[in-house]
Amino acid sequence: MNNMVVDPGSFRDPKGRVFLTGDKIYRITSAAGKAEFEFVQSTGLLDQLVANGHIVTSAIVSNIDFADNAQFDGITIEHEKIPYISYPYEWSFSFLKVAALLHLDVHLQALDVGVTLSDASAYNVQFRGPNPVFIDILSFRKLQKGEAWEGHRQFCEQFLNPLLLRAKLDLTPNAWYRGTQEGITTPDLNRLLPWYKKTSWNMLTQVVAQSALQNASLNTAADAAKKIEYPLSAYISMLSRLRNWIATLVPANAKKTEWQDYSTNHSYHDDEKSAKARFIADFAKVVKPEILWDIGCNTGDYTKTALENGAGYSVGFDFDQGALDAAYARARNEKLAFQPLFLDGANPSPSQGWNESERRSMSQRRNADAVIALAFIHHLVIGRNIPLGDAVRWLVGMAPQGVIEFVPKNDPMVLRLLALRQDIFTDYSEETFLKFLSQYADIVKSETVTEAGRSLHWFKRK
Repeated sequence: MNNMVVDPGSFRDPKGRVFLTGDKIYRITSAAGKAEFEFVQSTGLLDQLVANGHIVTSAIVSNIDFADNAQFDGITIEHEKIPYISYPYEWSFSFLKVAALLHLDVHLQALDVGVTLSDASAYNVQFRGPNPVFIDILSFRKLQKGEAWEGHRQFCEQFLNPLLLRAKLDLTPNAWYRGTQEGITTPDLNRLLPWYKKTSWNMLTQVVAQSALQNASLNTAADAAKKIEYPLSAYISMLSRLRNWIATLVPANAKKTEWQDYSTNHSYHDDEKSAKARFIADFAKVVKPEILWDIGCNTGDYTKTALENGAGYSVGFDFDQGALDAAYARARNEKLAFQPLFLDGANPSPSQGWNESERRSMSQRRNADAVIALAFIHHLVIGRNIPLGDAVRWLVGMAPQGVIEFVPKNDPMVLRLLALRQDIFTDYSEETFLKFLSQYADIVKSETVTEAGRSLHWFKRK
């Protein structure tokens, strides 16, 4: 296929590569990768994991021409397409926790049939709505007698340690995780933790002891440990204990965050909220977006409205960790096709990693058919000094159609932002906002929905 492009992040696997073309996702294996896949497939494991929703569906295909990829002479596998690819540094605590539990559940199920995982990368997990799904079928391989867990260190750095950072120290790991891409090292976490938080058996074995083993002066001891044969029962017991521990972790000081109660503690009345919901419902009924982006989604009130009125799938973005955890719980409990992710609107995820392309930027992954940005733009302009015109252009660029809410200066929420700073935003007005919006889009419909003058503007990009 001439339009086939390799996924730039798949180079890490020597047994295969991932290729993309249109809406199709293919994985091409090497001869070694084919042999491993066929063994794993023969155990029935993959069928079991697909049946319980733990792994992406896959099918062997043929008669597909992959020019210039002769080094992958195994088989070609087509995978289902995930609605939106996200990265661990964009996940809330809740997302990271359920992803970790899924990884351990998959591994434990694999061990039951003589299969193990060659790594423990968090990037091998994606989400369908709030539900995690494992995507790397070439991570499975035959279990060797007496082997220890090869991916233990990686699991700790990419799953456990970021969770502990929030659970034990009330620190969100997103910015740190994004900076390293490989997670939080155990020695770093060990240095941050006060002694009295390291006295439990789990902390002593998974943090203190692991930190010591990673010390350069103990390389000889680490090499010796690799030569020890471990009974399968010990392997399973280790994973099970770790799973049970992670299942109990919750964020430290889990008090309500600043914007977590925004859906019930806002600056407008119930009838005004209903008018806003009607506007979004009308928009969704007409546009029927397959993929909707909800920028500043909070706990998902208007995502739910859109999903109930024609939207197929919603990717939400918010900065507030409490709101994201509440959005996850809502999506899970109400079975919504809703994937809430962490976003700092003034500092979105960039392209990074090897060759600045291993992990794609937010804009490179953009796939929205429509966008809604409600009670959001003033946070960029007044909260982060982003020029109004730039903010409008950025939002309009996300999708062909959308709805942007403009919040005037006399609104209580804007007054909160201005309370401790000088008002330097002389051009922040609805008139100027509409001037910029009209430069980039046609305005289909506008409506004022609050007494304070909040207004909704349905646009269609030029």
